[in-house]
Amino acid sequence: MSLFKYLYVYILKCSDKTYYTGITNNPEKRIIEHNSGVNKNSYTASRLPVEMIYCEKFSDFNLAIRWEKRIKNWNRKKKEALIKENWNQLEIAAECKNETSHKIYNEIS
Repeated sequence: MSLFKYLYVYILKCSDKTYYTGITNNPEKRIIEHNSGVNKNSYTASRLPVEMIYCEKFSDFNLAIRWEKRIKNWNRKKKEALIKENWNQLEIAAECKNETSHKIYNEIS
């Protein structure tokens, strides 16, 4: 059984304007760790300072891990829509737009 009651999925905005998505049981401590550059090989170490711009709390650890992995695979537009809580834009950014998309196929036929 875990000692922690919650997990938090977070997004950091780095000094180079890129995003970093992570998971932690203590967001306040984690942002301090990121900004201290304690892990010199980490993504954020060369992009300091970082700012936490999104943080969501989960009591279901498996759901938190799945959410973090899902966000990590998203493009910048989807992440920005989530950060801004712009659900319409998030839906638009999530639409499949490649040539095998059923929507494009139906437009052509």
